[in-house]
Amino acid sequence: MRNKIVAGNWKMNKNSEETEDLLNELIDKLPNDKEVHVIVAPTFINLASAVDHLEFTNITVAAQNMHQNENGAYTGEISADMLKSVGVNTVILGHSERRSIFKETDNIIANKVLTALTHDMTVIFCFGEELKERQNKQHFNIVENQLRDGLFHIEKDSWSKIILAYEPVWAIGTGETASPEQAQEMHAFIRETVRNTFGSDIAEDVSILYGGSVKPDNAKEIFGKPDVDGGLIGGAALKADDFASIVNAI
Repeated sequence: MRNKIVAGNWKMNKNSEETEDLLNELIDKLPNDKEVHVIVAPTFINLASAVDHLEFTNITVAAQNMHQNENGAYTGEISADMLKSVGVNTVILGHSERRSIFKETDNIIANKVLTALTHDMTVIFCFGEELKERQNKQHFNIVENQLRDGLFHIEKDSWSKIILAYEPVWAIGTGETASPEQAQEMHAFIRETVRNTFGSDIAEDVSILYGGSVKPDNAKEIFGKPDVDGGLIGGAALKADDFASIVNAI
């Protein structure tokens, strides 16, 4: 059975004190008896303290990014080994903002994936189309190409460390949301694309998250679709009540 997962990407938000406050709220508000894997991704400078703070909870801490090289003259970057050394074993790679703002290519992301897997890290692999690509009916091609170029070089055994996160870029931070039917259509296509290359066992086992303006009032309907296994949450992850409501929607 696939894991149900809700991951909160905090992006460039919350200083040290605010991070601690939000973590405390989440500890109080998140259910302990639901079979949902909850992940939070604070900023780099707050990862170590978050790991310590959540040590005796069921909440996993993830990094929002990492560099593909092991070490070297890469000012401002963070390596997989550095993340592992503070207890972070999960990383978000290929987020739409890394692709668009920081110009990360599929090749760069592919190398990051290999580095993370080499360090036995779990990868939340993000991908998705922009508005013009959907309007031009290229969204299936874009998604398939991002999967093949950024992820499909891995070995079959590595899929146990992969979580997929479909991000319709036109529905991130815009207030727009793909309809539950649109989400299901794309998630079913993603699963079939994985099946065609890696087989049914891997396709049925991999969790596919939806990441596009999920909120408490639409989460239940989106998560109710058969190929939607949870969400990668942005803005709503910064409010404990909203994030807890989304977790409870599964």
